[in-house]
Amino acid sequence: MKLLMIYCERFAYQPVSKTLEDFPEINEGAAFEESLVAFIQTEEADEQNMKPVETKLVKNLKWGAKKNNTRKVVLHSFAHLSESKAEPHFTKELFDKAEARMKNAGYECEQTPFGYFLDIDVKAPGVSRARIFKSF
Repeated sequence: MKLLMIYCERFAYQPVSKTLEDFPEINEGAAFEESLVAFIQTEEADEQNMKPVETKLVKNLKWGAKKNNTRKVVLHSFAHLSESKAEPHFTKELFDKAEARMKNAGYECEQTPFGYFLDIDVKAPGVSRARIFKSF
C-alpha cells in the first residue's frame, strides 16, 4: 500500500467522469475543512493481507490526524502512487472497513466517490507535518 496524507485547510471535489461501472452513480461534490486527506493506493500484494493492511492503514490515519491536530479524515482512492494495483472491489471494501473503524474511534471519516475522476481543490499549509508518505 502507498499512502500519501496531506493535511488540508480546505479539500473539495466534484465528480467529472465515472471510470468504474460497478460502483454507484454520484453527481454531487463535497468540501471539507481542516481535514487529513489520505490519497491511498492499494497494491496487488495487499489482497492477500486484508486485516494487517487495514490495521496499518487505520493506525497511520490516526497518527497523521494527531500530528495535524484534527479528527477529520477523508479517504481518496489514488491509483497513481505505484505500478501495482489491487482489484477495485478489494480497495472499496478496505476503505469501508477503515472508515467504520475510524468512526468507531471517534473520528469524522468520509470517502470521495469511488471509481471517478474528480476535479479537486486543495488548500494545504506549507509545513512538513502537512505532507506524510508511507509505504507498507
